[in-house]
Amino acid sequence: MSRLWRDQIEVFLAPERVDLVRSARGLKPVQSAKVTVLCERVQGAPIWESALRQLEEKLGDAASTELGITLSNHFVRYVALPPQAEITSPEEVMSYATFRMREVYAERVDSWILSVSEWNPVNGAVCAAIPRELMARVEEMAVRYQFKLKEIEPYLASTYDRWQKLLRGNKIYFVVIETGRICVALLINGIWYSIRNQRILQNVADELLAALDQEAVLSGNKEAVELVHLFAPEHPDLTLPENCGWRIVPIQTGQITVLAHYPTVPADYAGINQCLA
Repeated sequence: MSRLWRDQIEVFLAPERVDLVRSARGLKPVQSAKVTVLCERVQGAPIWESALRQLEEKLGDAASTELGITLSNHFVRYVALPPQAEITSPEEVMSYATFRMREVYAERVDSWILSVSEWNPVNGAVCAAIPRELMARVEEMAVRYQFKLKEIEPYLASTYDRWQKLLRGNKIYFVVIETGRICVALLINGIWYSIRNQRILQNVADELLAALDQEAVLSGNKEAVELVHLFAPEHPDLTLPENCGWRIVPIQTGQITVLAHYPTVPADYAGINQCLA
């Protein structure tokens, strides 16, 4: 079947929610309403198990469709790959990425699949890792339900790629916040400097401020007021204290719209299926 005529299914997969949007392709493409399913984690199972079960229940009529999945940052681990002029071939880039990942995460790397953003010896890149078992389960589902797996993309990568052209400055703090997790990426002069991906344990604003301050210290250079490019659709009222040294710049979603399957604060939680996997 021609890709032009395949229905498209876009999914956001997180530990405690699945967001799914289906678009019918053809002469008059039609996008269905988003389906959001909340679920509870299964004790002793992988963090992604409950959400994946719920996704599978929604794919009963997915045959001949094309599926894209955006993975919550809960499921992904990142490292920045600083520039290395002597690294040029794909094999060298992957060896470098594996070395950097192993430096940070040790033997856990052996159970992950690594992917690297477009490598540039001048600007470096980002390496993302997802569980090998998660990838295998999704590929098995694709065979069983006969859909085409278009891509699996980390949330940070998806949002950065979408709004990259709107980010300005020699130093860019790009922050993505979702339920239970903060991800802070820092680029200096176009070079990936660091990525912090951490759980939220208590107050979102307090932990964001602490994470930003720590990144500023590690970078060795903080202006009196730094700008923070923030994408936090599940926390629409998030603010930082005045005179804290940071100023939030919301992502300009009016210029480039938010993808329909990205997570949002539901208008009516009571109207959403609460699942106990």
